[in-house]
This record gives sequence, C-alpha cells and structure tokens, in this order.
Amino acid sequence: MKNRFRKIIEESLAVKQALVEDQSLLNTLEQIVESCISAFQNDKKMLFCGNGGSAADAQHIAGELSGRFYKERPPLFAEALHVNSSFVTAVANDYNYEAVYARMVQAAGREGDVLVAISTSGNSPNILKAIATARQQKMIIVGMTGATGGAMADLCDFVLKVPSQVTPRIQEAHILLGHILCELIEEKLFE
Repeated sequence: MKNRFRKIIEESLAVKQALVEDQSLLNTLEQIVESCISAFQNDKKMLFCGNGGSAADAQHIAGELSGRFYKERPPLFAEALHVNSSFVTAVANDYNYEAVYARMVQAAGREGDVLVAISTSGNSPNILKAIATARQQKMIIVGMTGATGGAMADLCDFVLKVPSQVTPRIQEAHILLGHILCELIEEKLFE
C-alpha cells in the first residue's frame, strides 16, 4: 500500500512540476492576479462557480479572499455562487440545473467584476452558461480547467489549463493556483 501512496504523491508532484515549467500558464496567472487587483481597486467583486469538488474549491478560494489569507486586512468581496441552497434548488426546480449559475451571475455580476469558472473537463453545461452570461454582463472571465480546456477554453478571457486529465490531480492543482491568487492579491492590495 505504501508504494501506492508514493505513486499518487509522485503523480501530484509531476503535475505541479509541469505547472512550474509552463511559462505561458505562469504569464496567464500573472495577468489574472493583475486583473483581480484592478477589479478590487475599482470596487468590483469576484464570483466563483464549480460543481462537486470544484464547488468546494470555489467556496474555499472565495473564503480566503473574503475572510483573510495571511494578513489582517479588510475583507474583499468574493463569493461562491452555490452557497445559497434555497436559490440553487429553486432555480434547478423551476428552470433546470444548467441555469443555476447563469441566473446568479445575471443577478450579481456587474461590468468589471471577475467570474472564476472552475471545471476540470471544461465542458460543464451550467458553467458554460455562467460564462456566457458573464460575457453579456461584461465581466472578466477566468477559467480553471484541465489539459484540454474543453469548450470553455475559447470562452474565457484567461484560462489556467492544468496539464493533466486526471480529475483529482487537476483539482489539487486548482487549489494550489487558487492559493497563489489569494496570496498575491492580498500581498499587492495590502502591502
């Protein structure tokens, strides 16, 4: 069993090493950080969406920004779009599940706000609808996905494609990238 543990950890490390070596991804990450800082400086907000583990990541990253990461500082307006279970279940029931995030983006998203859309496949229909709605709202759209990027790769302003097709490895890298965003946004805004 210990050999299996090692193999899983080595797979995770290999994905993270590939991130370090991907200059294009690092450049994109820098542009995302700058866009988020600019949004917050202009009294804008960040909204996050994802399904399953990606929803948990969305909530985790939003919580780090709206609470705090390292520093004692004022809270930033960041929210995961699935946290109102009454809204989610009502829209899923009255419309369909694909409409859930799009309706919340329509309600809460404003021009210049940032939507972070997380989908390991890049093909989740409700995430794609949220992206389309964010585009109509003139929001900045950040996609976090896997190696291929799926359908969302061409729909976002910025895309972080984790170089893996294995869902757990992609999700592990997404939370790492999310933590990097939080740390650098906090560092630059509250120097």
